[in-house]
Amino acid sequence: MHSSAIFLIEFGAIILGLGLLGRLAGRLRFSPIPLYLLAGLAFGEGGLLPLGTSEEFVAIGAEIGVILLLLMLGLEYTASDLVSNLKTQYPAGLVDAALNALPGAAMALLLGWGPVAAVVLAGVTWISSSGVIAKVLGDLGRLGNRETPVILSILVLEDLSMAVYLPILTALLAGAGLAAGSLTLAIALGMAGVVLLLAVRYGRHISRFVSSDDSEKLLLVVLGLTLLVAGIAQQLQVSAAVGAFLVGIALSGEVAEGAHNLLAPLRDLFAAVFFVFFGLHTDPASIPPVLLPALALAVVTAATKIATGYWAAKRAGVGLKGRWRAGGTLVARGEFSIVIAGLAVTAGIEPSLGPLATAYVLILVVLGPLTARFTEPAAAWIARRRDLSVPRPAEVTTPDESPKAIQGNGPAGPV
Repeated sequence: MHSSAIFLIEFGAIILGLGLLGRLAGRLRFSPIPLYLLAGLAFGEGGLLPLGTSEEFVAIGAEIGVILLLLMLGLEYTASDLVSNLKTQYPAGLVDAALNALPGAAMALLLGWGPVAAVVLAGVTWISSSGVIAKVLGDLGRLGNRETPVILSILVLEDLSMAVYLPILTALLAGAGLAAGSLTLAIALGMAGVVLLLAVRYGRHISRFVSSDDSEKLLLVVLGLTLLVAGIAQQLQVSAAVGAFLVGIALSGEVAEGAHNLLAPLRDLFAAVFFVFFGLHTDPASIPPVLLPALALAVVTAATKIATGYWAAKRAGVGLKGRWRAGGTLVARGEFSIVIAGLAVTAGIEPSLGPLATAYVLILVVLGPLTARFTEPAAAWIARRRDLSVPRPAEVTTPDESPKAIQGNGPAGPV
């Protein structure tokens, strides 16, 4: 009974604190994500007041938060949207992998960590945080923007790439042979293909199965189906986020709209828990020794992500402002980067890799909402400054012409 009371007190304090931080962020017209993360950092391992009994529940809530974020994102688009975006945006996925994985691999090799650690750190720097970006897009009201499908296409390509990357990484970390690694990869790719096929070809049947006039039944069926598919996908080494996203795009019409309205409060609650959980599992004392290399890597890969989004949006015919918004939105790293680093830490590859990855993700998960909001205004300000520094032809005068005469505001002077 006593432990139950402590759990209620701790978890109630967490939710109340998140509500107050969200209200503060709303008054400042700012995304609450950085505040949630800092709160988790303050009350996690090595923080001011570490939590006790509620930690396990918060961990489960964090997983549900990521799943709901991706489900809600999928509800915004149909299966045909996904297929057309993947067909048109796959070059952007290749550019994304090249620009953002190579800096991580290069940093690991420069630090002398070896090729396996290079593969690990390449994944950490490559994958953007679908959870953070989904939250930022909603907070900034950009879900209907023209650049948003480009952003989502890159995120989906990254998540689907994990179906290939994670089995390969797992085999490398375990020192498995070629046959075992190939079998793991084949299972993962097969599962991803089956989920895609069901979502694209049988979406109408799934919507008919889920549909209900009773909001309670609709909520239970959609949430249960999403968690079931996400769990099966994760069990077969396919991202749970990919499974949730594909469930979302498989639902259409009134079902999608009704599910969106019912699940929005749950998404907001569990998404906030996810960001707190991320901070809870970071010991502040482990960050200073690796801060400089993490900061350098963050600066480089923030620039490469902005370049990736700009290039992809330009290729899709998005205007100049949308290109900068797309690039700035993709900067945040998060859940996948931590999962990848965690696999390496468990395998004992390199002791410093975990703290470096944690510091790197913390920097970019805080910086990401800022770049999403301010990259486009900053680019516009720089462009205006550059234009002002270039002399205009009308301002260039000769000894026989005064500026007043050129502007036509009066007589040119005595003849």
